[in-house]
Amino acid sequence: MPIFKYRGYTSGGDDVAGSVEASGYNDAVGRVRAEGIFPVTVAESGVSVRKGLLRRTDESFLPSMTRQLSVLLASGVPLIEALQSLSSENKGFYMEMLIAVREKVSGGASLSKALEDFSGIFPEFYTNMVHSGEESGTLDRVLLRLADFLEKKSAMRAKVRSAMIYPVLMMGVSFVVLSFLFTFVIPKIVKIFSDTKAALPFMTVVLIFVSNIFVRYWWLITGAAIAAATGVRRFVAKNREFADSLVLRLPGSVVQTLYYSRFARTLGFLLEGGLPMLKSLSLSAGAMGNKALEAAVGRAEQKVAEGQRLSSALEGFPPIFVQLVATGEKSGRLPEILGRAAESYEEEFNRKVNKAVSLFEPAMILTMGLVVLFIVLAVLLPMFQLNQLVK
Repeated sequence: MPIFKYRGYTSGGDDVAGSVEASGYNDAVGRVRAEGIFPVTVAESGVSVRKGLLRRTDESFLPSMTRQLSVLLASGVPLIEALQSLSSENKGFYMEMLIAVREKVSGGASLSKALEDFSGIFPEFYTNMVHSGEESGTLDRVLLRLADFLEKKSAMRAKVRSAMIYPVLMMGVSFVVLSFLFTFVIPKIVKIFSDTKAALPFMTVVLIFVSNIFVRYWWLITGAAIAAATGVRRFVAKNREFADSLVLRLPGSVVQTLYYSRFARTLGFLLEGGLPMLKSLSLSAGAMGNKALEAAVGRAEQKVAEGQRLSSALEGFPPIFVQLVATGEKSGRLPEILGRAAESYEEEFNRKVNKAVSLFEPAMILTMGLVVLFIVLAVLLPMFQLNQLVK
């Protein structure tokens, strides 16, 4: 049945808006009134709603929905009824999407085919895994593995974000505090020194110079910062592979371990799900988030297609990773070993991030302390000189 969007008000006079599934306009009006809402406008939802859906994604939706669908199917609930239950659990765009998927399945389409219309929500590896589960008759177990995989992926993404919040917040606060000091506080303090004819210490001269720049050219500094940020973003967008290759050369190997864990986790998961090696490599390459390594995996895919082993075709990966892949190929347990490698790299990433954050805090405190010391000395030294002149 089609979806109708409505706007109206309750008996208490509150404005409400939402959507309802109905067989026609009159049915939609009746359903809205049955909920105690007086409809003002009722219109059938069109394609634009789907486009809006693809622009508004909730990261928690896909893992949660996948696990719920797996539980329903494993409990013996038919697919169409399971989709109906899921659509009732959600609201807005997600409800409309699940209803549209259910309608396609009711019309004879497979679940994987119905999900392809919403590629902004369901990535290619997801629909491929669902198709594999449908072909093998193990859709509930495939969905359960998908849910586990998506939750681990989401947890790793959350760790990366939380690790970045503190350094960015510290740097932002430091910049705001220093800008405030140089723009409003220091000019009032050093005004008495700039009017004197006595020779000022070099540190005080530098302080007055920097303060004058902030006061007179703050608009230029702001514009230059915005222009620099925009220029860097455009350069990275046009030269993504080159920029990502520079990231791989950063000291500490923090982000490198993140890329290796993503690749190992995705490739092992897809191979375990029954996808062919070449298809798994293609999908895993895009999951890393680094164009340089993605190109390396693309070259490895070509070599594997020509008959080489994956371990001998991989370039740009550490020797230990390649050795693990070779061991998995010889033992026939490549998906299992890749899963263990992913866990090892994830643990290593967590250790390195925690170490980097623990070092960043004292480094920022030391830097701010040196800046404050410079300001204090620049203010006190000319005071001492004036005191000597008075004596």
